[in-house]
Amino acid sequence: MNRTARGTHQRGDRPDVVVVGSVNADLRMEVRALPRPGETVHGGAPSWLSGGKGANQAVALARLGRSVALVGAVGSDRTSADLARQLTAEGVDIRRLARVDGPAGQAVVFVDPSGENSIVVSPGANAAVHEGLVRGAEAELREAKVVLAQLEIPVDAVLAAAAATRGIFVLNPAPVVPLPPELLRRVDVLVPNRGELARLCEADLPSTVDAAVTLARRLPCPAVVVTLGGDGALVVDGDTVRHLEPPAVTAVDTTGAGDCFCGALADALADGLSLVDAASFAVRAAALSVTAVGAQASMPTRGQLQAAFGTAADPHRDQRTESRT
Repeated sequence: MNRTARGTHQRGDRPDVVVVGSVNADLRMEVRALPRPGETVHGGAPSWLSGGKGANQAVALARLGRSVALVGAVGSDRTSADLARQLTAEGVDIRRLARVDGPAGQAVVFVDPSGENSIVVSPGANAAVHEGLVRGAEAELREAKVVLAQLEIPVDAVLAAAAATRGIFVLNPAPVVPLPPELLRRVDVLVPNRGELARLCEADLPSTVDAAVTLARRLPCPAVVVTLGGDGALVVDGDTVRHLEPPAVTAVDTTGAGDCFCGALADALADGLSLVDAASFAVRAAALSVTAVGAQASMPTRGQLQAAFGTAADPHRDQRTESRT
């Protein structure tokens, strides 16, 4: 499949990548073990951090030096104003970030000593990201090289974003919900984790890479990239199948690692890399992100990636340099 732009991208003040998704305030607590059903556990001191899958992915892109806009919504409370200011400080274009009555989206994040997490999300203002709001950003969506979306906002808004996209449409189906065939047919690159892949296929969790390949090929998308946590990522793109293993790191907090992966993948695709090379770059970015605490706070810069893994970690470094001269 040819994942080049479906229309002509014109330079100007339009962003290279548009993220359509959620903005949350994350309440983070460390626990000795993630709670099981019916179990109460003691937690450490709570901390409030900026989050939301859409915001996290936009920040990941901005940290890598990519021009990125976020289409979404925050509320009318003080927390919402703080979240919007933080996004601006990170370099994210928030001109299409709506303000609606009510609270911001919120998430409660539990993190165990190994860095694994369990998350509960309350949508808040994210529920107001409707089809009409997305249509208001149609010009940006049409001219973007890559549009990246997730499912912490209503599905009709995601479908509207897909319909407006003329470049590459990437969908991270998290949290997973039943998706209309019309949406899946518009996806160029689907990025689920193992559990999301199983639920989309109404199958058991794939225990092997071969099983994941079989499930990925059941989906009506040209390409699927399955994130495998500590096992890296799996690319299934037509006849191409590649298992990309991550570099060895010491995990501190895996919160936001999947969002870092998606942001880095979109960044590399915007520079025209093959899906395998883009996913390889994203695997390294996500691996480095788990060595720090928090979602947005852990998103690496391009310089940090090169310092950790060398220039080979950034296969599109030369292309980016040439494009800016």
